[in-house]
Amino acid sequence: MEQTIEQKLRALWLLQTIHTKIDKIRQVRGELPMEVSDLEDEIAGLETRIEKIRGELDDLEDSIVNRRNMIQDAQAAIKKYEGQLNEVKNNREYDAITKEIEIQGLDIQVSEKKIREFEFEIKNKTEAYENTQATLETAKKDLEIKKGELDTITSETQKEEDELLNQAEEAEKGIEDRLIRVYRRLRSSYKNGLAVVSIDRDSCSGCHNKIPPQMQLEIRQRKKIIVCEHCGRVLVDEALVQEVESAFVG
Repeated sequence: MEQTIEQKLRALWLLQTIHTKIDKIRQVRGELPMEVSDLEDEIAGLETRIEKIRGELDDLEDSIVNRRNMIQDAQAAIKKYEGQLNEVKNNREYDAITKEIEIQGLDIQVSEKKIREFEFEIKNKTEAYENTQATLETAKKDLEIKKGELDTITSETQKEEDELLNQAEEAEKGIEDRLIRVYRRLRSSYKNGLAVVSIDRDSCSGCHNKIPPQMQLEIRQRKKIIVCEHCGRVLVDEALVQEVESAFVG
């Protein structure tokens, strides 16, 4: 059986009433779900950074060990060459061995310089590692607190929200598809989620613009679906709001 305009308006207001209650429940949670998600992302990023720094520190330690081994090898070579100096037979051999000792000495200086550079990097990276570790611990504590708050609020309101979601689903079944599409588009267009609004002090309670007297009369007659000429929301009269909400609460 075809619904009357009044029945359609009642169904739309009932659906809006249910969705407004759901919105309020979700507002109680506020930004907590987003804050929890952001903290989880931050923690994942910090853990990746710590792992990267740890790998860089390991590489620097390995580089220092390699350079120290090179110094030992160079020192051993110098000792060997110095021993050979006592056995040289001419200036050419003496110059060649002296040159080798000089090269090995330079290699030692380069390795010692590199070790100092590596140690300086280790100091800076260790500091960065410790700071990042401290930031990670703080973020983990914050996450634990935020998750606890969210779990508490969710456990207190989840049952009510589930019931309201079921009621909204049932309410939608009584509204034709065309109107549901309009309703959903309007709800998504406004931050407060209000697609259906009432007359309040001769104005649209959605955008607060004045409604002409003739339009107010037509809204109260409930003979056709009327939208606010300023914001496009569906308008219903105050009496219908009270009737529907009394029945909903009852």
